[in-house]
Amino acid sequence: MADSVALDPVDLHILRLLQNDARTTYRELATEVGVAPSTCLDRVTRLRRSGVILGHQLRLDPARLGRGLEALLSVQVRPHRRELIGPFVERIRTLPESRALFHLTGPDDYLVHVAVTDTADLQRLVLDEFTSRREVARVETRLIFQQWECGPLLPPSAESAESGH
Repeated sequence: MADSVALDPVDLHILRLLQNDARTTYRELATEVGVAPSTCLDRVTRLRRSGVILGHQLRLDPARLGRGLEALLSVQVRPHRRELIGPFVERIRTLPESRALFHLTGPDDYLVHVAVTDTADLQRLVLDEFTSRREVARVETRLIFQQWECGPLLPPSAESAESGH
């Protein structure tokens, strides 16, 4: 597990703003947090180098791309051995329908977030890419009706300070 990084209130404010809009300019960030643009640039650079900021992502609307049906697939792999799960993980990560893959504890080994065109496409995906694999013992499918973004992500001490605990 990676060591946590000490963050002051200015760092936290920068992170909060960037999580809401990663395209915010350094000048806008500096104005909002009350520091010079050069100071803001230095802080963001330090946050990147320390691994707090991992990168920037472009979020797309799956429905507008023709993938209007999203689901969560709970997958049980048997036997759960490294030589089987490595190729399984790599295959699932390459599928164009895969949005996220989680390795879990409990009765299910993986949770896969997928986006497909319709129920027939979902059925094809489950049968052709999951249950056809020898190591996959079970797949349980849950359709996603709606989802919400949460956040921003802050360290535990900052969360406690903001909620008054």
